[in-house]
Amino acid sequence: MKVLGVSGSPIKNSNTDRALKLALESTDLETEFIKLKDYTIAPCQACLGCIKTNRCVIEDDGILLAEKAKEADALIIAGFTPYSSLDARTKAFIERLYPLRHTHGYMAGKPGGAIITCAVPADNEMLPPACDFGVNAIKFYMMEEGMEFVGEVRVNGNVPCIKCGHGDECKMTGIKMLYGPDATVASVGINTFEDQTEAMKAAVKLGKDIAEKLKSK
Repeated sequence: MKVLGVSGSPIKNSNTDRALKLALESTDLETEFIKLKDYTIAPCQACLGCIKTNRCVIEDDGILLAEKAKEADALIIAGFTPYSSLDARTKAFIERLYPLRHTHGYMAGKPGGAIITCAVPADNEMLPPACDFGVNAIKFYMMEEGMEFVGEVRVNGNVPCIKCGHGDECKMTGIKMLYGPDATVASVGINTFEDQTEAMKAAVKLGKDIAEKLKSK
């Protein structure tokens, strides 16, 4: 049995990547880690050219990635939430799995999970629930394809303003929007996955739960 993990994070060895890798390792099964930045994948163009063949007409890496998803026994999708929605790479990957749906339902019945890294604090009620939006984008894809959504992992991420070099003085800084008017780069600091006990536990649990689902089939 094989579990495929796909990360939409463009940052090398990101919080998102490390959370996904921990979930994969926790399955104790054969796994494959895919970083979408290393591939060329366009979004679905809604042409329905895939109906008869279950293969996209766009000749890029989306065909290879869809085949990997088709062959895998389980799928974990990891992304982040720029502008409070699922990132474009991860969304494009999901859209390009659409050809697997027609007639055969190749993804149906497979267990899956979501990992989302979000910079918006969960307790900030004045801002959109970005993490919910990210998780639901993945969860609802799996629901609509007849997959079994096993669970989710939520990781506290970092607004880019923390690292841009102008986070304290820029009038558009996201630091004060997210954390309040007195927040600074120094006071907010860097969120690291390994410092988030609950997120790490959730990643381990997701991996183990997916393994249990596969072993019980």
